[in-house]
Amino acid sequence: MDTESRRALGELIEVLQEADERWVSPEWNLHTTDDAVEAHRALMHYLQWGLVGLFERDPAAPRFRRIVAPERKVLGDNPDAIYFDAPVSADHAYRIRGETKGAAYVSITVESGAAWGSMDNQVVGVINDTSLDVDAAGRFEITLGGEHRERNWLALPPGAGSISTRHYFEDPRYAAADPARVPTMGIEVIGGAPPPRPSDATVSAGIRRVAAFVRELTVDRPPIAQGEPRSWISLVPNEFPTPGEPGDLGLAALDAAYAMAPFVVGPDEALVIRARWPRCRYANVCLWNRHLQTLDYTTRSISLNRAQTVADADGRFTAVISHTDPGTGNWLDTEGRPFGIAFWRFMLPEGDIDTPEAQLVPLEDLPTHL
Repeated sequence: MDTESRRALGELIEVLQEADERWVSPEWNLHTTDDAVEAHRALMHYLQWGLVGLFERDPAAPRFRRIVAPERKVLGDNPDAIYFDAPVSADHAYRIRGETKGAAYVSITVESGAAWGSMDNQVVGVINDTSLDVDAAGRFEITLGGEHRERNWLALPPGAGSISTRHYFEDPRYAAADPARVPTMGIEVIGGAPPPRPSDATVSAGIRRVAAFVRELTVDRPPIAQGEPRSWISLVPNEFPTPGEPGDLGLAALDAAYAMAPFVVGPDEALVIRARWPRCRYANVCLWNRHLQTLDYTTRSISLNRAQTVADADGRFTAVISHTDPGTGNWLDTEGRPFGIAFWRFMLPEGDIDTPEAQLVPLEDLPTHL
């Protein structure tokens, strides 16, 4: 039988085929077997989030979905963070009930646009825990949209399409790998009614959202080196830029500063990083692959926050990126990868942030550089 949902499914299959034929190819600087395997894994993670977070998606009946987890990594995840997403619309007002769960930083951002996952979307609103009334147990309630309120309220401007919640933990153990750290978050439409049952129109629309998301992150997104970099993004290996604010970049936090650079390290080399943690609510540096996916934080040391770092009283420290544990502390494990991305986050920073400095040295000479 001929249905719109069948046509939509055919379109999704075509997107997956095009991603395999074009995106997993030298056209996107993927040349080796390892490149292809890693890209296919990323593709499956994109598809997984599309099915979990975008297929059943209705701003008239929203639910919070956890965006990333150890087995689902998209859009620059963080082992210290728990992220949730939900669809919203300026046509409704919403009530959110949640908990801080002991997080060092909590925020909710409003994203414009319907193409969720697009870096071209804009952040059009943010509220963080400095503007929340939180009870002694860490619980809070806020209103989205509707009439202005002095506290625990966030406007929904025309074009608002989704909200993202962020809980950042600064613990010795990675929070994203700890089920006990996942906060309870709920959202409901104020005065809403039950949605109608699924139809050919809603199912086909859901399939097309999944296809659009997969396309956005593959064949519609040029390799990072071909994009127009922001001031806080370096394209020079092993050279960090001055940390900067993301502006209205889609999926970013308005109250943060970032810095990002590729690392290139051989098996007999070590990248020595000298940095200083600034005054801020939360800070870390973590390693990603080229698809902005964290490396394995369930069994490896691929990220450092301040609770995990050996630093002096002024927050200065030396970290080492290498394939094997140098036994020096502050180690970032490459998983044996020759290259990847090092990404710095600073939430609610105060004052200037020192630019991290990096030096590539022979592994056997590492002790003389520490």
